[in-house]
Amino acid sequence: MKTIRCKIEQVSPFNDAVFQVTLKPQTAFDFKAGQYLCIVMGEKDKRPFSIASAPDAEHIELHIGAAVSESYPMQVVEKLKQCLQDNTDIEIEVPGGVAHFRSDSQRPRLLIAGGTGFSYIKSIVEQQIALGQAIETQLYWGCRTQEAMYYEGIARQWHDAHPWLHFIPVVEEANADWQGKQANLLEQIKTDFISLVGFDIYIAGRFDMVGAAREVFRSMGVEEDHLYGDAFAFIK
Repeated sequence: MKTIRCKIEQVSPFNDAVFQVTLKPQTAFDFKAGQYLCIVMGEKDKRPFSIASAPDAEHIELHIGAAVSESYPMQVVEKLKQCLQDNTDIEIEVPGGVAHFRSDSQRPRLLIAGGTGFSYIKSIVEQQIALGQAIETQLYWGCRTQEAMYYEGIARQWHDAHPWLHFIPVVEEANADWQGKQANLLEQIKTDFISLVGFDIYIAGRFDMVGAAREVFRSMGVEEDHLYGDAFAFIK
């Protein structure tokens, strides 16, 4: 990984628990859709976040879930806000991760996001669109409530604009006018699929969700060489 300085262009809340961050790198760098960067907080303190933008974007977008003050991610948000206020740069290390988009695969795709795991999925979808690919893709995004589904609008726009992309929003607590599924994310996938044989599967979210997903998917015949998620490097 290499170190690059970035100007902070935006730190703004999507809602009361997720922040959208836009960075402008001082030097261009190559990465693949689905990779992450590390924000350098200190010499031995480097914190990873999925890159939410596609590789050809001019700016780097991050989605940082930070609901609790003094928490690990909120410390990053506060540092970014301070740098924005002071007009100082931040250092990042790039790129990281092996669960990047396999654009040459012709297999149908299943994209699964829990919470801010959507940032990882967004990069992959935008790269598919940029490449003009029309491979059947199903996108499941699970959140506790609709309010937590901070970028629901863009996902529904993709669904409407691209016949090959099917967005299935899943919340655990639904309002009366909710247009989507009400369930646990993994339970919904178990309901919708008999088998996962033949799919390229990309997944991001809380480590406990991703670990549970792997166990569920094994019972559904998943081919683990085609199951991509950087969390797996940290889950035994």
